[in-house]
Amino acid sequence: MGYLQPSQYESYGLSADVTDDWITVASAIINTHCRRVSLNPTQYTERLRMVAGSQTVRLSHLPLAPIAPANSPLVSIQARYARPRRGELIYPMQEEVLWAFSLPGAWTTIDPTTVDFVADTGELTFPLNIMGLPYNEVEVTYTAGLATIPDAVLSACALIVKNAQSTPGLNVKSSKLDTMQIQYFSNTLIDGTVQALLAPWVATRLG
Repeated sequence: MGYLQPSQYESYGLSADVTDDWITVASAIINTHCRRVSLNPTQYTERLRMVAGSQTVRLSHLPLAPIAPANSPLVSIQARYARPRRGELIYPMQEEVLWAFSLPGAWTTIDPTTVDFVADTGELTFPLNIMGLPYNEVEVTYTAGLATIPDAVLSACALIVKNAQSTPGLNVKSSKLDTMQIQYFSNTLIDGTVQALLAPWVATRLG
């Protein structure tokens, strides 16, 4: 589904007779540029490593989108004390005890209500685990996206269509765009202005 609706075409400088194909392709290009499935609220799952000595991680897709009934974007969370990387040993003696009992590597379900979050930055802060050692790997399922698509995204969508229509290599009279052509001209379609408009919603990681 495209971000711009037919009733909005003229408001954003497009001709009223622009076909839906243009908007669909432009919206897909936006999603690819932002490295996400959609800018609408969508569920994601990420596995993240914590920095040694830290109890926080940052999620990739912003902003976090709270959902009912808990009014939280966090759907489910697992955490574990995985074997540290080289140079990450904080409490060597305690860690040796944990390894002896084969505790490292076991996933523990975390109550999402015990994890603090900041919706705009995607930062999560975790409690200590039962053994008093910090978790160093977490798997988080959460929702992120925009409840209402802002003007910046709608303007970017319209600009991509205009850039495509003004690119000589694209047949603007065609009612159906060729995906390979769109990919070939992607650097032209996502110009500096479009990049600036979409910058707040580009995922911080690939995947």
